[in-house]
Order: sequence, then C-alpha cells, then structure tokens
Amino acid sequence: MIFKFGELFCGPGGLGLAAKLAKANNSSDEFEIDHAWSTDYDIDSCNTYIKNICPDNPKSVIHKDIRKLDYKVLKNISEIDALAFGFPCNDFSVVGEQKGIDGVYGPLYSSGVKALKIFQPMWFLAENVGGLRNANEGKTFNNILQDLFDTGYSVYPHLYKFDKYGVPQSRQRIIIIGIRKDLDIVFRVPSPILYKDLDISVRNALENPPIPQDATNNELTRQSEQVIKRLKHIKPGENAFTANLPEELQLNVKGAKISQIYKRLEPNKPSYTITGSGGGGTHVYHWKENRALTNRERARLQTFPDNFEFCGSKESVRKQIGMAVPPMGVKIIFEALLKSFAKIEYDSVDCNITPLIHHQHQEIYNVSSMKEQYSIFEKTDNTYKKSACGIL
Repeated sequence: MIFKFGELFCGPGGLGLAAKLAKANNSSDEFEIDHAWSTDYDIDSCNTYIKNICPDNPKSVIHKDIRKLDYKVLKNISEIDALAFGFPCNDFSVVGEQKGIDGVYGPLYSSGVKALKIFQPMWFLAENVGGLRNANEGKTFNNILQDLFDTGYSVYPHLYKFDKYGVPQSRQRIIIIGIRKDLDIVFRVPSPILYKDLDISVRNALENPPIPQDATNNELTRQSEQVIKRLKHIKPGENAFTANLPEELQLNVKGAKISQIYKRLEPNKPSYTITGSGGGGTHVYHWKENRALTNRERARLQTFPDNFEFCGSKESVRKQIGMAVPPMGVKIIFEALLKSFAKIEYDSVDCNITPLIHHQHQEIYNVSSMKEQYSIFEKTDNTYKKSACGIL
C-alpha cells in the first residue's frame, strides 16, 4: 500500500526525507509513503526540497504563503492519503497580546485543520516545539488537540526526546499523530529501547566516517581574532558565561545569559539543540578546534545524509537546518505508523501526553488500564467535561 503524502510548511525536507525512507512489510504487502505535493513560503527551502525529495516533479512543490494559497491548487495536483504539517505558534505565546487564532501566525495552525477537512487523509503527523504545551497555561494546546479530534481523528500526542531514538542531539519535539476515526487502526508510540546502546556522541557523528572533502554546504565560517581568542579559554561544555574569561574577552550582556552563546560541544555527549536563528555566538562550536561548525556538520547532527544538498546562502542553509526535524528520528515514527496499518506488532510505550481516542478503539488501545494516567473528555450538549471512562 502506498500513501500519497502532502505536506504544509515543508521546510527543506526533514519530514519529506523521513517519509521517503520509511517502509514496512507484512506477509502480503509493502507499505510506503510517496510524495504528492508540498508547500512552503521560503523559496530556498522549496528549492532544497525539490532537489532532494522530488527532483523529477518540481511543480509539485508550491512556493506560496499558506494564507494566500488556494487549496484547489493542491487538490489539482493530487488527492492525498496522508498529511504532515509543522505549524508555527508565535501568536499562542504568553508574551504579547495573545491573539491566538486571530493573530498573524494563528491562522497558520488553522490551515492544517482546513487541509484535514478538505482532503480527509487517512492519517496525519503534526509537529511543534515542546514549549507549545505551556502556552496560555496549556489552554492553547488542549484546544489544538480538541480541534484535531473534532475534525474526525483520534489523536496521539507525544513529546519525543530524539536523543533516545539515536539522534546525536538533545532535541525535543511534540509530534501529534492522527488516525481517521472510521478506520480500525490505532497508533502506539514506538519504544526507544532499540536505540539505547547506539553511540550518539558528537565525536562519533562528525568523525565516523569523516565528512567527504567534496561534500556540499561544508564551508568554514570566518572567525574574528576576538572570537578565536575567546574560544581558546572555553572548555568543552562551557559557554561564554561559565568559562573563566579574561575581562577583555567577556561579553557585555545584561539580564538573561543565554547558555548556548559560544558554547563548545562535549565530544562524548550528544549535541545541544541545533537552532536556525540568532546572531554571533549561537552557531554551535567545535569541542577542540577554535571555530563554529560548518553547515554540513550541523546537518549531520540533524541526521541529514551527506548527499542531501541545501540551496541558498550560507545563512539561509543554517536556518533551514536548524528549523528542520531530524529525518532519521521521524523515520522511526513514520515506520511505526506504517506498521500500524500493516498490522505489524512493534515495541511501544504509552503516550506521555493525553491522547484523545474515539470510543470504538477502547478495547484495542486498552484505555481502561490508563485511567490513572489519562483524563479524557466526552461531549455533552456541545460542551466537554471530564469523564471517568477514559475515552472519547
């Protein structure tokens, strides 16, 4: 079975590559995910996606602001069986005016809900930063889950720690899996137990094997003499504020002191989180050499293969890498999804965030054993109240 795959906010293709590589086989069929279309507002990201995910079908990648996109354009390209979207959440922050769905970025979340209503795919994957759970005292996140459930899906949210799944980086993301309610399918979070003995140190990730000399996106950043002098005083794991710096090399920063400023990696541990934004001092620094990592090194810590070529300027590439999800980590989640549809058993763990499950799946998911862990809601007269039954 091949699932035709559509993607909103596709970025450079972290999810796209994960979907392309994911496979599952039972005794009678092969289960795969095949690119149908994708869209993003950033032209460099679109070009990167085309080059690596669908070089033979460039017209399937739409460069457009989602707020101005007519979904008929996507529908004319292809119907889909699966949807992915990593939605921005700026307007859900507790800082500022809290405009929520009515703000500039709020509608970007609702565009995912809109796509679900229009295309009614069999399943979806939605992705966001872990801090989304805390926006507006958790109310925003609960509303998002409820909206997704009301659109016709059982939803299985989980905070994934990707270093537990073989990614050489301390990176956490909320991944929400949705399965259409009329399908006799449930999703279980894949267990990280298979990956517990992997070497996820940055030294292993960057040196085994060495990066090929002809690898793209591997240009060194030109470091100023001041930065080089500063780095000479910073030990692995230290940053500009924890290191013993001479007064002339200290940063004149008031208030909060960001822990990743000029922070060196620790060679025998996973990397700290790779980001795509920020100015000088946030580029991730080698544990021994007095320099920032190259974009190719950052891409390795994000588990992109060396032959994955990013398009655009060096700063654009840095942003694309930092904003992406680690494809080798998400591949595990996609393969768990495929196994769910193929009826293949796999090691799993409970969701660490409350799932909203359609009542017909009570026995399949064994929700009754989770009553202490989960609080679930059932609908009565268009309102929701806590229920002891453990299902929706």
